[in-house]
Amino acid sequence: MLKQQLTQKLQQKLSPQQIQLMKLLQIPTAILDQRIKEELEANPALDEGDLTEDEFGEIGRTTEESKSEGDQQEGEVDDLERDETPPDEEVPLDDYLNDYMDDDEASYKYQSEPYGTMQDDENRTLPIAVENTFHEYLEQQLGMLDFKEEREEIIARQIVGSIDDDGYLRREIDAILDDLIFSQNISATAKEVNYWLSKIQRFDPPGIGARNLQECLLLQLENKLARPEIGFEEKLVLQISRRLIAQYFDEFTKKHYQRLQRQLGLAEEEDLKEAIDEILKLNPKPASGYVSSTRNPHYIVPDFIIINNDGELELTLNSRNAPDLHINNQYREMLRAYKHTVQGRRATKQEKEAIMFIKQKIDSAKWFIDAIRQRQQTMFNTMYAIMNYQYDYFVSGDQKRLRPMILKDIADITGLDISTVSRVANSKFVQTEFGTKRLKDFFSESLQTQDGEEVSTLEVKKILTDIISGEDKRKPYSDEKLKNLLQKKGYNIARRTVAKYREQLNIPVARLRKEL
Repeated sequence: MLKQQLTQKLQQKLSPQQIQLMKLLQIPTAILDQRIKEELEANPALDEGDLTEDEFGEIGRTTEESKSEGDQQEGEVDDLERDETPPDEEVPLDDYLNDYMDDDEASYKYQSEPYGTMQDDENRTLPIAVENTFHEYLEQQLGMLDFKEEREEIIARQIVGSIDDDGYLRREIDAILDDLIFSQNISATAKEVNYWLSKIQRFDPPGIGARNLQECLLLQLENKLARPEIGFEEKLVLQISRRLIAQYFDEFTKKHYQRLQRQLGLAEEEDLKEAIDEILKLNPKPASGYVSSTRNPHYIVPDFIIINNDGELELTLNSRNAPDLHINNQYREMLRAYKHTVQGRRATKQEKEAIMFIKQKIDSAKWFIDAIRQRQQTMFNTMYAIMNYQYDYFVSGDQKRLRPMILKDIADITGLDISTVSRVANSKFVQTEFGTKRLKDFFSESLQTQDGEEVSTLEVKKILTDIISGEDKRKPYSDEKLKNLLQKKGYNIARRTVAKYREQLNIPVARLRKEL
């Protein structure tokens, strides 16, 4: 049975402009450049560059004004759409064009001077050195091998091509055989592949073509032992190192030094230490010294800059956050031309469609410029609140002076939503005189001391790091001992919390920190 029912409900929806702003807020400055370029390519009504005073007229229109005018224009367009006049007849557009032309006379270029700019030389393109890649270097060494037929060279090249950027051959032999069949139409055997792999493993740098870390270290030790100028004592140490890696690799990774000394039959602990020192000199990633074409250098572009001027902190936005964007002059001229064309008469269907297209592009450009302006304002206000909240740190650079701070603290100060503050803090960096820092690193929970004072967990982690760095590596502190030491300093902390902080700092357990 069908029944009609009238219901009323409240529903929250984000407008396309709000969604665009949220997306722009969460991207860092390095990606913002690319996002602006994409918008410039997609919307011909959007233009970049400086304008003169005569060209852009009044500056700094608010979001509410732009929105109200946009609503007014939408209403006018709706009226046009509802017009019952046949397509071949003319439609009056004088009022619409007059209002729209008045709206376009204002500029939407955003002035970035209040937030400061960076030096021009920071916007220059960084030169990239042209060097041979790691795989090109290996292929050059293939010419040193004695190939009797072409298929052998193809097998060797297939092996070289399967070596990753760290210098390891992580692809299984069976998979390489399948690659040779499907891509090269060559049916090879595992014996052939292993033979040419053993030849390639003698290439420079030593350790190349290894299938795991153990084999990589063994190849480098074999290379050192093969040197003719090696002395007797050094050769003896290298032989112990080779035996240690070949037979007791698991005990070595777990640092069971007493067991290793007993199994290797070494009377002195110093002998084991010399063997381990030789292993520590080896390179676990043989290809790390070569530039790879697949690896692009990653540069951190700071979103904010804080300068300490005799105790007075000055905050500026990176100049890349304040691009000069405005409406394209040609689109304004096109509207002026249509205004003179249809003045005093009705516009045809084609003229109306052209005006609608121009309006759509100009509105899209206004929305984007407005979103960029709001992004700048929101980022600046959020970072300004963080700077004042953590004033003691930005003045001194002492991590122990960081205050406990969560997203809600900054949201309450700025009046923004917690999710908005989170978007601003995500993937953003600030340049200080103590280095470039990630914004997320300033946020931390609080920990109560024995005196009842609340301190940042970052302060506790810094003290924990200092204690571990100053410990006797022959007898490193256990988590229980670390807990006792922190409690003596006045921090009320549990052993499991110490273990959690230690893992967050990527510090291994006491047994793995032990050294001879």
